[in-house]
Parts: sequence; structure tokens; C-alpha cells
Amino acid sequence: MAAGTTVGPLVVDAVLPVTARQHLRNPRWPAHAKFHNAQYIVMSAVLGVVGLRLVNSPHGDPDHNLLTATAMLSAPWLGMYGAAAFPGTALIDQEFRDSPANTFRGVEVNILVGSICLSLLGVSLALGRRPRRTL
Repeated sequence: MAAGTTVGPLVVDAVLPVTARQHLRNPRWPAHAKFHNAQYIVMSAVLGVVGLRLVNSPHGDPDHNLLTATAMLSAPWLGMYGAAAFPGTALIDQEFRDSPANTFRGVEVNILVGSICLSLLGVSLALGRRPRRTL
């Protein structure tokens, strides 16, 4: 999940043609909107790299590192839900409403991907935790 968080937003929002034209490569977006999309891409990369470092660190408590990394890596995905709640925002720009790249089996792709990523983070956390030692 950390690797996906590191490169996923860059690939989807700036590189992959079918989705990049809806985001960073959208000529209709104002420069400030592109700035915030780029900010999200960089933020996700930073969180992913730090998360990777934490889960691979030989220092500190591995359970604490895993919990911290999971919390950090969930931020971009939870942010999608929070952003959708703000007035004037939309999960899909109107001009791309009919694009097959935006839904999967009737579910909006941003919500689907965010939900899958959060689920995988939860499963990873549950499987990666070490049993507490009792005295």
C-alpha cells in the first residue's frame, strides 16, 4: 500500500492519458486547481515514502511504526471522502461524467479505489500486528 500511495496519484492524475486528461492535464482546469492536484500528488508521495521507511525501519517499536504508517497512508484515501463533503466539489467533472474510466459496476472509481485501499490498510494492520506479550 505504501508503494501504491507513493506512485499511484502521480500515475493516475498526471501520466495515464485516460485519467490525466481529467486532472493535471485538463486544459479547462485553472492553474490553481492544477496546483492543488500537484500538491496532492507530492503529499501522497511523501506519505508513501515515510510509510515505507517506517514499516522497514529496524528502529523503534514495530507495532507502533506499523500503526503510524497505516494512519499516515490512510490520509490521502480518507481525504477523498472529506473532500467530497465540501460544497461545490464533485467526484467527477461534468464533462467526464459518461467516461467508462470513472465507474466500475456502477460505483464511482474514486470511492471504490479509496475504499479498497482503506480496506487493504486495515487488513495489513491486522495481519502485521504482533501479539502483545503478557507478564
